[in-house]
Amino acid sequence: MGWFSKIEQPADPRPVDQVLAAVFRSRSERGTQTTSRACTIVLPAELRPGLRPSDPDPSALVSPCDAIIGAFGPIRDGKLFQIKGAPYSLLDLLGDPALVEEHRSGRFITLRLTSSMYHRFHAPHDCRIEQVTFIHGDTWNVNPIALKRIERLFCKNERAVLRTRLATGEVLTLVPVAAILVASVRLHFLDVVLNAGTRGPTDFPCNVNVQKGDELGWFEHGSTIIVLAPDHFEFCDSVQESARIRAGQPLMSKRRAG
Repeated sequence: MGWFSKIEQPADPRPVDQVLAAVFRSRSERGTQTTSRACTIVLPAELRPGLRPSDPDPSALVSPCDAIIGAFGPIRDGKLFQIKGAPYSLLDLLGDPALVEEHRSGRFITLRLTSSMYHRFHAPHDCRIEQVTFIHGDTWNVNPIALKRIERLFCKNERAVLRTRLATGEVLTLVPVAAILVASVRLHFLDVVLNAGTRGPTDFPCNVNVQKGDELGWFEHGSTIIVLAPDHFEFCDSVQESARIRAGQPLMSKRRAG
């Protein structure tokens, strides 16, 4: 899809471009369209202000994106699940033993974006982004059928590991995972496109402070975000497998003392 969008064209958009643009616009709440000598490109939708407010509770960790909730739960001895009965290791996912130790006994939740959903993602909590690591891989579909059939799928696909730190010192990690038709992951604070064409260094040191709800970037078509949280966060009662959630709605909250 990334290659297709760059095909040169005459000044007037071709009928196929107009049809594709109409399809993409009809499947998003608000699309932004640009036209040039390349094929008509429909950028991931930007929403009107106020459509995705973040839960104001300072103890709440909110969803970074609109999604369908997949597997979630405690991380036990460095293992988590893509679906029930299909474990995979944090080390295979993250590729960083030190970061694995930070999350060995934490919490995880898998958030799947479909092609019709809002494709931008946001900060789930006030935090400082310390590093982004891009890991090359495949682009398997991440739908439930593929998750049942392909072992360690999230560890095989292209992904970015966003290491952030909360004001209280704990590490919070987001892992946007690429999938079929995903051309790239874009991050506002990095002047680089993360995709199969990424060359050179794959570790990007950062020092970026963000507040809960700030837009971090977007997928060019749908995929998955895995959230890894500290162990003192507990899942909200509304978090259930296959439930739909919107960016800004609470996923977890800090365990109350006592």
